[in-house]
Amino acid sequence: MRILLVNVPHPAIGSRIPKEQLPPFGLLCVGGPLIDDGHDVALIDGEFGPMPLGELVAEIVRRAPGAILFGHSGSSSGHPIIAEVSKAVAQMLPEARIVYGGVHPTYFWREILRDEPHVHAIVRGEGEETARKLMRVLEQGDMLDDVPGIAFHRGGEAIGTPPAPVITDLDAYRIGWELIDHRHYSYWGGKRAVVIQFSRGCPHLCNYCGQRGFWTRWRHRDPVKLAKEIAHLHREHGVEVFNFADENPSAGRKPWRVFLEALIAEDISVTLVGSTRADDIVRDADILHLYKRAGFERFLMGMENTDEATLKLIRKGGAVAKDREAIQLLRQHGILSMVTWVAGFDDQTDRDLFRGMRQLISYDADQIQALYVTPHRWTPFFRLAADRPVVQADQTKWDYKHQVLGLTRMPPWRLFLWVKLIEAVAQLRPRAFRRWAWHPDPKIRHAIRWYYRMGRRVWLHEITDFLFRDRRSNDGRTVADLLGAAQDHEEEASRVAARRKVIPPASASAA
Repeated sequence: MRILLVNVPHPAIGSRIPKEQLPPFGLLCVGGPLIDDGHDVALIDGEFGPMPLGELVAEIVRRAPGAILFGHSGSSSGHPIIAEVSKAVAQMLPEARIVYGGVHPTYFWREILRDEPHVHAIVRGEGEETARKLMRVLEQGDMLDDVPGIAFHRGGEAIGTPPAPVITDLDAYRIGWELIDHRHYSYWGGKRAVVIQFSRGCPHLCNYCGQRGFWTRWRHRDPVKLAKEIAHLHREHGVEVFNFADENPSAGRKPWRVFLEALIAEDISVTLVGSTRADDIVRDADILHLYKRAGFERFLMGMENTDEATLKLIRKGGAVAKDREAIQLLRQHGILSMVTWVAGFDDQTDRDLFRGMRQLISYDADQIQALYVTPHRWTPFFRLAADRPVVQADQTKWDYKHQVLGLTRMPPWRLFLWVKLIEAVAQLRPRAFRRWAWHPDPKIRHAIRWYYRMGRRVWLHEITDFLFRDRRSNDGRTVADLLGAAQDHEEEASRVAARRKVIPPASASAA
């Protein structure tokens, strides 16, 4: 079958501002197994430009595929774009099969099938094996009922099959790197770059995060195989920067150390950036030199808040003391620290935000990323926020950089001013500015200056958006009014049961 993977242009600030682009990793993960199954697979990346939607539709129609697979890591904020493009394509290619996968459709499949009759099937959960089975069934004209992990229409009703088992052997499904031209993708200041993944899921239970619910449990790739893949991409395709998609790649100390040592043994000079927990950095104090030798230049650590009561509310499981220690340890080993700090919790006051600003300054992180708490349905936080008013109903703005929820004790404009002030004070204080100007490591100095250039553009763009482009609402609608209820108990129970099952390696499950 001729299959076209489509990455739509994403409206989020993070996608538009850097003027650098990483490949659509999720679509490449699905594309590799489909190629190996004998399908004719191609990718259109609408992020370049970005491509105007009319031009994107015309290009899809010109290629006349038998199946069109939409997906986007931006999830909810990308959904309105996918809905618009897929509807236009369906009108011009009525025989093509339209398939939609990702986090958002996994949890909103009923609503999508109700409102978008042109969507033939939705892939729920991990896509590699499910997409293979679905494409096989569509090509042969068989019934969809026997494909686990999908949803589809039948007689005007939305049908969901049982959840697909969890993939335990992540190395059984290769990434379709041949679908992209590596010369077109860059990050970290113009360096050729890709996204890579060591693990899926997270063992922790933070209630604002959907990692545990979507991926079900933490799993990792073969550490040595991943190191060899990174070395191959560097030597054969000139890739310099590897951005880890994992939320918590270092959750397992033993396999993580094996990976670091295997990559060091490859003897290549690359830049690695990723996310982890402060607790893991402190735990690995004795092997942080291996992090540096392997190529790590920055870690994003989700500290989320500097208030212990808030950390307890969101079940972060961390501690302020560990956060500070992790930042100090990374600096001692020449690795940049970026901390995320989340605003928008309902009971925050001016005093809380001022105290948070002082504590962030005392952390002395190299970079900060201020975000707004967002009530995505796949997180336990959704239930806590169900009755809160929504001040930003435009779903394309649900990118963590726009305030979505109203606060009880302050209007949106005041929270916005606080967030902008906190960002400015944290990044422009003398100690931070000295590192920008005189950091002794030229690679780290390059990274700091690149981030400041990008951050300045984002900061100004957010102010312009807030003042002139954003349309906020005070019509009293709540999260529940806008998004409906969370998953019903029956579906949630079936997902929990599915965590105990596994998918065999691809070679054993092929037809």
